[in-house]
Amino acid sequence: MANAVGMIELNSIARGIEVCDFMIKAAQVNVLRASTVCPGKYLVVIGGETGAVEASMKDGLKRSGAHAVDTLFIPNINDQVIPAIYMTNPVGTLGAVGVLEFYSIASAITAADAAVKAANITLIEIRMGCAIGGKGMVTFTGDVGAVRAAVAAAENVSELLVGSTVIPRPSPKLLESLL
Repeated sequence: MANAVGMIELNSIARGIEVCDFMIKAAQVNVLRASTVCPGKYLVVIGGETGAVEASMKDGLKRSGAHAVDTLFIPNINDQVIPAIYMTNPVGTLGAVGVLEFYSIASAITAADAAVKAANITLIEIRMGCAIGGKGMVTFTGDVGAVRAAVAAAENVSELLVGSTVIPRPSPKLLESLL
């Protein structure tokens, strides 16, 4: 599993695809996601050893030029973050639900990492840009106190927060819809 994650969001799809290729060639990294996101941008998310991600990001930013609109680099990423990006994190017991919404995808990933490091929660999903107008969204579950602590920790490190909520006793139908 990767111990670092890097991300570059570009305002040009063509340049984004080219930058992704340069980033892959610059260092031994895994492409966690490379795709278009709303509204007409391109997102490259990579993972790997810290030094490799750092080198890849440096080359990607150099080649992005003025097309880079947002970036992210998190060394020592929590083990739940990458599976939450893929929505493959195993979710055992469902409890209270926390939701964080951001204007920025990078802010959502940063907040998810902070939340899961701050409290005993399980990340459900980190949604990145698609079908939500280019925003980022994080959902997670745990006991009410842990979910409240995770939301507070995420809010403390977050930029571009749209809103957050804690649902102490969600309907079973809501929980089904989140999985």
